[in-house]
Amino acid sequence: MPQPSVSSADPQPAPAEAAPQEGADWGDHALWDWRGHSCHWRRLGAPDRPALLLLHGFGAGSGHWRRNAGALAAAGWCVYGLDLIGFGASSQPGPHRHHALDNRFWARQVQAFLAEVVREPAVLVGHSLGGLVALTCSVYFPCWVRAVVAAPLPDPTLLMARRRIPRRRPWRRRLQRGVIHILLRLLPLELVVPLLAHSPLLDLGIQSAYHHPVIGDQELRRVIARPARRPGAVRALRAMSIGMALRPHRATAVSLLQRLRQPILLVWGGQDRLVPVEVSQQCLRFRSDLVLHVIASCGHCPHDETPAAFHGAVLPWLERLETG
Repeated sequence: MPQPSVSSADPQPAPAEAAPQEGADWGDHALWDWRGHSCHWRRLGAPDRPALLLLHGFGAGSGHWRRNAGALAAAGWCVYGLDLIGFGASSQPGPHRHHALDNRFWARQVQAFLAEVVREPAVLVGHSLGGLVALTCSVYFPCWVRAVVAAPLPDPTLLMARRRIPRRRPWRRRLQRGVIHILLRLLPLELVVPLLAHSPLLDLGIQSAYHHPVIGDQELRRVIARPARRPGAVRALRAMSIGMALRPHRATAVSLLQRLRQPILLVWGGQDRLVPVEVSQQCLRFRSDLVLHVIASCGHCPHDETPAAFHGAVLPWLERLETG
């Protein structure tokens, strides 16, 4: 990976002679400090173009947009990629009582990035967890988000919404929080994470997110394995597990979709085994005017597995957004 540049006076990266257009090292790299956390980001395209921010999924980083940044920049966008805290090359903090690593926390990171680095509202394009973060940011900070693309949108609450869940009493909520804290702190992640990160099990895990064979794609393996092998990976995973398990209802996709005011496009793989395409129908229940595009022969990573089909869905939608 190219060494990122750091500047306290100007948050923009020093452009390389020829920034990579494709591959996991795409764009000009830089670091940005937010609340004491080091955040890795990158940019491709002319700064005077409209801004588009790519948000990766769970276990990945901005390098996972290796097959998309160049095409989006060529279409006239200034493309940014941000490593969410806990992922990629950004800081990997552990559980902390003053903040939880959940989609609200990452949405605040994204809003601050748009305000301090991009310095203008942007279209947010997110893969999986990144799609949920993009949706969250658009609801919590609507003036900073022009539109959202989620490819796809994962959230267990979308499935749970099929049945009515009675409101829990305060003492039951406190009990649940205590139990979750204890269980997730006792999980032997110190044994599980290194085992997965350094064994062929990682290849099987990556393959589960794809419909077509990807075992042997060493660049893809590095994108996933490198963050998992860093010293803070275990504590960050524990912080994420606690944060996502304890987030309030208003931070779930069910509530966020109902409050969303910006245009949203969902892109789903028809062969997605991790978040089945049937979940998209639940999204339509809560946001009937959203646009849904299903790529039939594709798994959980449409942007990486079928980039041409992904661009065929996203670029015309973005063009209509610009001219509408």
